[in-house]
Amino acid sequence: MRSLSPISLPQIENHKQSRASSPPVVPKRASGGFALLDSLHRHGVDYIFGYPGGAILPIYDDLYKVQEATGGMKHILVRHEQGAAHAADGYARATGKVGVCFGTSGPGATNLVTGIATAYMDSIPMVVVTGQVARPSIGTDAFQETDIYGITLPIVKHSYVVRDPKDMARIVAEAFHIASTGRPGPVLIDVPKDVALEEFDYVPVKPGSVKLRGYRPTVKGNPRQINAAIQLITESRRPLLYVGGGAIAAGAHEEIKQLAELFDIPVTTTLMGIGAFDEHHPLALGMLGMHGTAYANFAVSDCDLLICVGARFDDRVTGKLDEFASRAKVIHIDIDPAEVGKNRIPEVPIVGDVRNVLVDLLRRCKETGVKATPNQNQEWLNLVNRWREEYPLIVPHHPDSISPQEVIVEVNSQAPNAFYTTDVGQHQMWAAQFLKNGPRRWISSAGLGTMGFGLPAAMGAKVAFPDEEVICISGDASFQMCLQELGTIAQYGINVKTIIINNGWQGMVRQWQQAFYGERYSCSDMEVGMPDVELLGQAYGIKGMIISDRSQLKDAIAEMLAHNGPVILNVHVTRDENCYPMVAPGKSNAQMVGLQKQPPKAASEPVYCSNCNAKNAPTHNFCAECGTKL
Repeated sequence: MRSLSPISLPQIENHKQSRASSPPVVPKRASGGFALLDSLHRHGVDYIFGYPGGAILPIYDDLYKVQEATGGMKHILVRHEQGAAHAADGYARATGKVGVCFGTSGPGATNLVTGIATAYMDSIPMVVVTGQVARPSIGTDAFQETDIYGITLPIVKHSYVVRDPKDMARIVAEAFHIASTGRPGPVLIDVPKDVALEEFDYVPVKPGSVKLRGYRPTVKGNPRQINAAIQLITESRRPLLYVGGGAIAAGAHEEIKQLAELFDIPVTTTLMGIGAFDEHHPLALGMLGMHGTAYANFAVSDCDLLICVGARFDDRVTGKLDEFASRAKVIHIDIDPAEVGKNRIPEVPIVGDVRNVLVDLLRRCKETGVKATPNQNQEWLNLVNRWREEYPLIVPHHPDSISPQEVIVEVNSQAPNAFYTTDVGQHQMWAAQFLKNGPRRWISSAGLGTMGFGLPAAMGAKVAFPDEEVICISGDASFQMCLQELGTIAQYGINVKTIIINNGWQGMVRQWQQAFYGERYSCSDMEVGMPDVELLGQAYGIKGMIISDRSQLKDAIAEMLAHNGPVILNVHVTRDENCYPMVAPGKSNAQMVGLQKQPPKAASEPVYCSNCNAKNAPTHNFCAECGTKL
């Protein structure tokens, strides 16, 4: 399909360029709606996720005319505006580009709010366009009028109400600039109906040409602070890299790997940071925090230097804040100055783009010849590896049912390079523990914890990468939040595979009720009312599958992946399985519950350490004297 050709008009020149050298700008009559669409196209928008309605109909009418004439940008008609926001979010997370969604005024706009908040909490670049009642009607409680500008102020990076169509091109250019630079986030553009209809002399604005007074994110780190960070790293004997979503947004995975290998630093990630460091690397410790690995949580509790890269010390990571990394000095690298020192005062704060800061730090190390001395951190690595051996993540094997972890491990073994989206709950944490994929291939709602996110987010990722495998891992409760988007998937043939980890509960709610509320399972039982996915799939023209026996699991996943079309696979799993390890609220990360030690080795002759020749019991995995692996 052909792309929408922008109006053939000379671009506005940079304001510093001499007017004498610029060709004359010849405006062309166009509507505000057309100006919006042309501006979106100029900013590289290929897909819009949305739902029409009265106040936004002029824009949709212009979209119809544009598409009829040229092929135009592609619009994906969702079944609920929340799905539009989540799909745009998933598109943005998968691509790194700005996602775009449309909704009409009133309920159309308010239905977008949960998706906007999800993107805001996770720093995802989005431009959200809402229709609004005509300018004379604003403030009169007109039909389907809501103050979406005011409603969303706490959950957007910036907002606009377009009062004059002549401002449309500039506002779009500013919105994309704000959404995608600094700490990314959603920007709202509210368009009154008569603004979209009004014709005016349209002059396009070149992407990237806007200059915003007062908005200049710091992208380069302070050289003195970088030198101070290097000094702390060289003095440290128990360093730990703590990597968050800012590293994904900055594309800093290669620099993180170089830094980790240069100084032999173990790496742990947040839920948002998954994929920033290769989980198969020997220095990888997986996720830390409430449901993180035991060895990552032990490491953060015992390190002497914590290098925080693009993370924000949130409560699900830190547990009891005053005991989080209490023995460590802190280097905090983040592009948002508001996050540096908010929850933990660092010894070395560095404000700047994460990748730029690490590039400069590594360059400085190379110029000065700074690197780890031989065996500088060896005792630390031995200790971390001992924890890894003694407290591994366990995949339970129940004789009469499939464990949820088995499902995650099996699908990952058959589709190791897929894009994975998740909903929120136990299945999300199991997926975070056992999936091992690369940058931008892990897509999950972290800060807001939005149930219903997974399926529409998978649509956005699949639209962006039609030739890649996209798999949504959901729970039986979360799946029912946005299952109407199966209609969107069916209409456009979006080949998303959905696996439902079905335990008949709101799983994480049940786990908390068991642990902290005296096993009073109030309103969390979902066993009755789950739709038959085979029949549900038939209703939408989608393949539905149901299994409950371990012998079916491998073949069912292979069949799902081989099917040339969308699939829903409902896997009935162990009903009362809990997600462990777990840091209880108010406890430190070292006080995990549900830890399971690796079974000891079979008794035999004593084991002598190859490093120090110390005598060790046959059940030991590491030398009790020097920590060397036996």
